[in-house]
Amino acid sequence: MADLNSMAFRVMQHATEPREKPTPAQVSGRNGGLKGGKARAEKLTPEKRSEIARKAAAARWGH
Repeated sequence: MADLNSMAFRVMQHATEPREKPTPAQVSGRNGGLKGGKARAEKLTPEKRSEIARKAAAARWGH
């Protein structure tokens, strides 16, 4: 079993270390992804959206 003091130290070190700023490419990709999902949803017909939801449910619940 790991030493609890060492584990606590690593957790606190990870929680308090400064975060790296995302690169411009990461920022651009995130912004595009956020817009893309909404734009795609607006273009889907109700039938297609239902089909996608049915496939997702089957994949998740195994039906």
